[in-house]
Amino acid sequence: MATQRLTIDNIRPEVRDAQYAVRGELASKADEFRERLEKGDKSLPFDKVIFANIGNPQQLDQKPITFFRQVLSLLEYPALLEQEDALKAAFGYKQDVIDRARTLLKGVQTVGAYSHSQGVPAIRESVAKFIEQRDGFATDPKNLFLTGGASSGVNTLLNVICANKSSGVLVPIPQYPLYTATLALLNAHCVPYYLEEGKAWGTDVKAIRDSVSAAKRDGIDVRAIVVINPGNPTGASLSPDDIKDVLDLAVEENLVVIADEVYQTNVFIGEFTSFKKRLGQLQQKFPGKYDNVELASLHSVSKGMVGECGHRGGYFELVNFDPEVQAQIYKFISIMLCPSVIGQCLVELMVNPPKEGEPSYELYTKEYNGIKDGLQQRATALYEAFQKMEGVECQEPQGAMYLFPTITLPPKALLAAESAGKKPDEFYCLALLDATGICVVPGSGFGQKEGTLHFRTTFLAPGTEWVNRITKFHEEFFQKYK
Repeated sequence: MATQRLTIDNIRPEVRDAQYAVRGELASKADEFRERLEKGDKSLPFDKVIFANIGNPQQLDQKPITFFRQVLSLLEYPALLEQEDALKAAFGYKQDVIDRARTLLKGVQTVGAYSHSQGVPAIRESVAKFIEQRDGFATDPKNLFLTGGASSGVNTLLNVICANKSSGVLVPIPQYPLYTATLALLNAHCVPYYLEEGKAWGTDVKAIRDSVSAAKRDGIDVRAIVVINPGNPTGASLSPDDIKDVLDLAVEENLVVIADEVYQTNVFIGEFTSFKKRLGQLQQKFPGKYDNVELASLHSVSKGMVGECGHRGGYFELVNFDPEVQAQIYKFISIMLCPSVIGQCLVELMVNPPKEGEPSYELYTKEYNGIKDGLQQRATALYEAFQKMEGVECQEPQGAMYLFPTITLPPKALLAAESAGKKPDEFYCLALLDATGICVVPGSGFGQKEGTLHFRTTFLAPGTEWVNRITKFHEEFFQKYK
């Protein structure tokens, strides 16, 4: 009898060995609990699973922006535009919703057809205007690539940058595991640089230089540096001086800068400064010095107050890339034909929302600010809870959708984890899930300094009752293992 051709031992080893913690064992177990609850299982000590392991806002009851969904509904079924009066009278559609749908349909014709591989030209023009207004520097739509979420853009860029198995990319630790997983698939090197927890998870340029030097000694060709700003999983927000330090390093070491800026509207302390803006300022102040810095910056509809993860929309902009290299990037994305056209339209709505004086502006502003204020309130509630918990330290939330507290576990808990064959932070997170139904991610899934333990939690779930579940569990856990 013939055996199956593929086994775990003969598939591509890079795929088998890649790790992606935010959808790992804990997430699978949380899904099992959810299914049991849906089937009426009353044996669990909780009645709802909280998926705080991933930045998936609408799964945790964040409501879609009305203007965005109304426009999308008309794009999906343009025949509705023949009934304008009914749309307004029966469903509350405003004139600017109808006008925007007509404008977008002129650009895409239909969301059911392939678009230009780089993205619909009219939508790229909207994105270019958004970046110019945000940063004060010109943006050429030809340098913009619309993507199926930021993750698709990261995959494209790393595939082009990593030429062979000696290629290396500097990645912040702790980091979002998309980067280490993609580099593992490419059989390239992740060159870690550690963020400074005691300095609000800021960048330490000396540490980055040390990482570059160590990598070079090992024969690694360090080609790029990834910066996540605001940070995931840390929530840190970089200052203009921090950004300048990274750009200076890029000049010194001839590095491509990949700026992951998908949380740019999720800023609670200070203001967001893009790498594009800071680079433009430095180019003006120091003519010639920064002219060859290659910058790729990414944004997405998945985060912020939009939270449309499932629609898979995003973009990246290339600055100072060689035209021949840019042509190869275009070829690479063309292999996949084009990103989701409805996702592209949602990008246009994100960068060009209703303006003051337009019919949908008041509701849009109310919904947007309501989501933003709710996120900050829950971040503060969670932070204050962590401040009171034994053995837990946490940096004040600055942005993004996450907190990344340090936990110091009792020796008995460390021994219990060892006996169970689990890492200590993983052991804690599994116990939390079993007791409360709250799914978080152990810090080991993102990388952490040796001898430290963390976990990452989102603060997307509505209300604060689930925060009380965490504090109650933590107190009982410590009593058990003291």
